[in-house]
Order: sequence, then C-alpha cells, then structure tokens
Amino acid sequence: MSTDIFTPHGKHLVGGDWIGTEATFMSEPATGSAHSFSVGTPALVDQAAKAAEEAFWSFGYSTREERAAFLNAIADEIEARAEAITQIGSQETGLPEARLQGERGRTTGQLRLFATHILAGDYLDRRHDKALPDRAPLPRPDIRMMQRPIGPVAVFGASNFPLAFSTAGGDTAAALAAGCPVVVKGHSAHPGTGEIIAEAIDAAIKSCGIHPGVFSLIQGGKRDVGTSLVQHPLIKAVGFTGSLGGGRALFDLCAQRPEPIPFFGELGSVNPMFFMPDALKNRGTEIAAGWAGSLTMGAGQFCTNPGISVVIDGPDADAFTAAATEALAPMGAQVMLTDGIAAAYRAGRDQIAATAGVQELLTSTCDLRNATPYLFATTGKEWLENHVLGEEVFGPLGLIVRVSDMDEMRALAMSLQGQLTCTIHLDDADADDAKTLLPILERKAGRILANGFPTGVEVCDTMVHGGPYPASTNFGATSVGTMAIRRFLRPVSYQNIPEGVLPTDLA
Repeated sequence: MSTDIFTPHGKHLVGGDWIGTEATFMSEPATGSAHSFSVGTPALVDQAAKAAEEAFWSFGYSTREERAAFLNAIADEIEARAEAITQIGSQETGLPEARLQGERGRTTGQLRLFATHILAGDYLDRRHDKALPDRAPLPRPDIRMMQRPIGPVAVFGASNFPLAFSTAGGDTAAALAAGCPVVVKGHSAHPGTGEIIAEAIDAAIKSCGIHPGVFSLIQGGKRDVGTSLVQHPLIKAVGFTGSLGGGRALFDLCAQRPEPIPFFGELGSVNPMFFMPDALKNRGTEIAAGWAGSLTMGAGQFCTNPGISVVIDGPDADAFTAAATEALAPMGAQVMLTDGIAAAYRAGRDQIAATAGVQELLTSTCDLRNATPYLFATTGKEWLENHVLGEEVFGPLGLIVRVSDMDEMRALAMSLQGQLTCTIHLDDADADDAKTLLPILERKAGRILANGFPTGVEVCDTMVHGGPYPASTNFGATSVGTMAIRRFLRPVSYQNIPEGVLPTDLA
C-alpha cells in the first residue's frame, strides 16, 4: 500500500490527555516512512500512576458487567481500526499482513473471552463458612472470602507481539478484567502500533463513561522511565514479556522497593523436544519437516520456538538430522523485528558455533535485519558440560542433541533450566519410556505437549504460559488464558460483615 491511512501523532496518552514532550525519537520501520515520537519521562510516569490510582476508586469497585462491557468495547474499537492497525504494524515490524491479522483476532478474542469469564464469576473463588454459634469450645464466626483487585498495574509491551502481548494484550486485558487500571510502557519497536491501539482504548473509555485514568500509554524513554514505573509506590504489580537480562533487572527493582511487589515476567525458553525411540524410528523424517516449519515460523521470534531436539544416537538420529537439514536449507531470509534483535541473533549463532563439540549442519550469511535458519548438532555429554548450549537464541536456530540412551536423555532433562514448554514425541510402544520422562518435565515446564509443536499458544481456560525460572519469574502464574486474571487479584476474608455492607459479589 502506497497511501498512508494512519499517521501517528507521536504523543503519550496519560489520564485521558494526549501529551507531547520536547525530546523525541524516530521509529525504525522495516518498510515505509519513519515517524517521530515523544520520549517518556519519569514525570509522565508519576502523572499516569496518580491518574491510575484515582481511577481505581471507581474502576476497582465497578461491576463485572461494566468491566465486561468495557473489554468488549475495546475489542470493537480495535476491529474498527483493523486496516490501519495491519498497515502500521506491518511497516514497523516487517511481519506479514496475514500474521498481524491473525494476531489482531487473538487480541480481540482474548478481550472478549475475559469479558465472558468474569461475567460467570468463577474467577472470584467465592467461599463461605457459615457461623457456628453453638460450636464448643468456641463458636465460629461467619467468614466469607473472595478475590479483589490489587490496584494499578504496570505493563511492558513486548517486541515480538505488537498486538497480543503489548498495548491491549494479555497482561492489559487480564488487569482490566480484574478491575485494575493499567499504565503501559510502549515498546519502541512498534510505537505507531501502540499509539493506534491506545486510541482504540481511549475511545472505549469515553463510550463506556469510565474514569480516564484507567489506561495510560507512555512511549519511548530511557531506562529511567522503566525504573520509575516499577518503583512508583502506587504501582502494585508488573507484567513483562521480554529478555532475561531486562526482565531480571526489573524483577530485582520490584523486590528492592520499600513495598516489594509481584513481577510477572515471561523471559523466554528453548522449549526442548524429546524423541522417544519408536517415534524417532517411525516418524523421524516427518517430524523433522514439521520442526523446520515451526522453528522458522515468524523468523523464529516466538517465546515458544522449539530450539532443541533431543534424539538417541544411531541410524534413526542420522535420518532425522538429514531430514531436518534438507527441510531447513531452502528456507529464505526473513525480516526480524528490529536491528537489535537481528544483531543479537547473529551473536547467539556465533556463540553456539564457537562452543566446543558443536557441529555446524546448516549455515549461511544473514545481515542487517534479515535472518536465515541455522542448524547445529552436539552430543549429550557436550550439552551437559556447556551450559551456554541451553540458553535461548531468539531466532530460527536449531540444535540437535544426540544422547547415548534414555538414561542420558533423562539426565539432560534433569539439567534443564525452567522452560515454558517441553514436548515428547512418542508412539504407542514408547509409553513406558515417556512415563519415566514426564515427572521430570513436570518440574521443568509450564506446558507439556505430545506429538506436536509448541509455537501455537491457545487462549483458553486451561492454558499455562509460564514455568519455573528463568522461563518466568512466578511459577504459579500464566500470562495467557483466563487464569492470567488471578495475577492481579488477592484474597480478602470478610468476617461477620453484615449482608448489607458486603461487596455486591459476596452478598
């Protein structure tokens, strides 16, 4: 498309007002024209947090029906801007239009799912122990309990999902569903996309008559903006999707506050796949082709990208390796989300290639913002001795680990850091081996798959998108699915409170 249908104005949305700042930064689009955006400041953070706290006194005590209507209104406003969102998103990220259209559907779908979920009321976990005045030796009071919203929440937009994990993504939708106002720190990789989504949320706020402090978007800014956001005393929790280094720094800041707050960080994973002997023998070449497609999907820029395949050494492993190499070889270069991500991918490739005991199976030249797939192989012994091989390389890079037997496969699984996903490929005859592996993987991952690929994360009641550290900073939470709402709630007991005084949801 040669004609712009959306031109960003480059301002922040704070408490219902679009505000510019003197300092600006330029976007770095994959295609099309760059645009100027105002740089965020700690003063804007303070203004947004205070507006969010003011909004909480009405929004935190709104009815579930009111919040559901608001979530649905946001989804409607996003869909009303569908073409413009696809255009600016594609220009900024280089993602194909079909991918962005699908991601927009996921974004509006989860908003509507959360609306339906809170209307049902089960998420409140309401409990009631009736009074036992005649109990001996002591009577029991009347006690009720339910979940209540915690207050303003900070959300950091993700680089790899400009819609589903950013301005109106899962963290924002979950917090709003819970009754918590949100302050979003927009990601500089797609500021125009963030702006147009913020316009949609602002329109929904106005149409629903909600306090404007319920949502703010602060663009750009140096490290001081993120620091001031997570350390602001009115912020009560943080949602983050991004790198291990950046997330750990913010996590530590949350813990060091005079009032520590929960930091729900999703920090990445290598998502290993384990091949049982019969599955490798019977379907290894078929699975290899599927792995190639999953590994390169979206230039490998998914947090559930399956970067590791663990196979038992032998002729079947040879066939799998050959099939994977053949399937990946014709894959062309893809545009990565940012120049920085592309540079980090090349650095990760170089680190893997330079590690002792690693064999290059497929390599080529990638430069600037483009990525091509790489494939390496190593042994289980080398894996266990070189922890760098278990670190995420964000991009379409695969590593085949050839173990000597099931015992070494289990040892490798035991050595894993926390993962978002682990996958077992098995046939019927592999059930006994798989049973010995499953208890180990339960301790390592938030989601375990059989005979599939983890790059599709279903938004539903049963999904867990999280896992032990460093996959996430809170192993009891998920950033996808309806259980994500629980992150921004806390239980409150009401003892002997008169019926007419109780919150509406408990009366």
